[in-house]
Amino acid sequence: MVFSSIEFLWLFMPVVLAGYLALPPAGRNALLAVVSLGFYVWGAHAFLFVFLASIGFNFVAGALIQRFKHGPRPERAKTALIVALVFNLALLFAWKYTVFVAEQIDALLGDGTIGVPDIALPIGISFFTFHAISYIVDIYRGHARPMRSLADYTEYMAFFPQLIAGPIIRYHEIDDQIRTPPPRSERLNDIAEGFPRFALGLSKKVVIADPAGRVADAAFAVSSNPTSGTAWLGALAYTVQIYFDFSGYSDMAIGMARMFGLRFPENFNRPYSSVSMTDFWRRWHMTLSRWFRDYVYIPLGGSRGTQAHTVRNLLFVFLLTGFWHGAAWTFLLWGVYNGLLLVGERLGGINRWSDERLQWPRRLVTFVVVVFGWVLFRVADLDQALAFMGAMVSFDFSGLDPRVEAALHGQAVFALVVGLASALLPRDFVMGKVLMGRWDGAPLYARCAVLATAAYAAIVVAAGSFSPFLYFQF
Repeated sequence: MVFSSIEFLWLFMPVVLAGYLALPPAGRNALLAVVSLGFYVWGAHAFLFVFLASIGFNFVAGALIQRFKHGPRPERAKTALIVALVFNLALLFAWKYTVFVAEQIDALLGDGTIGVPDIALPIGISFFTFHAISYIVDIYRGHARPMRSLADYTEYMAFFPQLIAGPIIRYHEIDDQIRTPPPRSERLNDIAEGFPRFALGLSKKVVIADPAGRVADAAFAVSSNPTSGTAWLGALAYTVQIYFDFSGYSDMAIGMARMFGLRFPENFNRPYSSVSMTDFWRRWHMTLSRWFRDYVYIPLGGSRGTQAHTVRNLLFVFLLTGFWHGAAWTFLLWGVYNGLLLVGERLGGINRWSDERLQWPRRLVTFVVVVFGWVLFRVADLDQALAFMGAMVSFDFSGLDPRVEAALHGQAVFALVVGLASALLPRDFVMGKVLMGRWDGAPLYARCAVLATAAYAAIVVAAGSFSPFLYFQF
């Protein structure tokens, strides 16, 4: 079920909110657990059993880790942790990467003897696996206690606003909020505070991301020999699409969480205003960056060792970051691309420059570098990546592909202009943060903009013009 769909906006969410308002605080977690599983079944169908297996296993694993830690043989807690980690990583690998590995072995042997299995990807498996790992590791480290009931843990794992595409919530950030639901007296205030953020995300998705995405789709439908104009316009359109699509989803998730009394961490902080790639990764998909920092980078040693060890750790983390996004060489190279840029900035000392130093030239260079890298994220394969990247540096502006010209209608042009112009705003201006808090405390321009665009977005949704969020595929 897509947030920007008629079924969700006018049926699912109103019904769930009504039930949330009617139940006492003690029944909230059970309600949200049940409706979240129903939300998952809507799109995942039989894959619910994979999700339930993950929930059941990790709930028991968390309880055992806690019991062993405080029992006569605390070393068993580490054994239980390792078993749970292996289970979660094996589950993720089996469903997400088996086909990729089989394809590489088959291509290497060249005789087709291996056979490539046909395995569909469970929706949101990357996200709920990372939530499960956070749960067991935080319990082992003593940062949080196990959930007291299966319903509470299911809410953490399955809470529908963030289930499919994040933000990635580390367990210690949310456990106390789930244990102590807000009293009824705060529920209407929570809804009033969260709805504007939800409306902002809906507007970003429907008004900006979807029209820009149609231009990107038209450009990347050119499989070979694109002109520079087609390649650059496609890359810029995708740059707009992926940010407004994913940050729009995050805004909707954060807004809905607030409507149900939960405070989610921010996931974006104006990434296209970054002054370096190091700065970009502090601002883009921040919950993923913090997850890798806490559960991979720091356990590897972080930056505490030699320069060589730090470089190794950074490259390994970004190799995993690329592979986490998808089982394809293009995603791996995208991770390596970003990792090498961060290593270069660290070795060159750029990561220690003040943000004000040469700010505008650095913002421009960083933006171009990010746009160039998004090509690897969007293309179908390495051949198309080479074709597009080659066209972007060949400066062959002989014209646009006819399909791209046909996609450049008024709505798409508006989305591209507004989306790209947003990169010029001050670095500390974040519309979502402006709206959070009391609605009547937000500036008049912010309230008017959200109301106007949300109304238009609702009309577009009613007309049936919407598309799935990009991060659903991960």
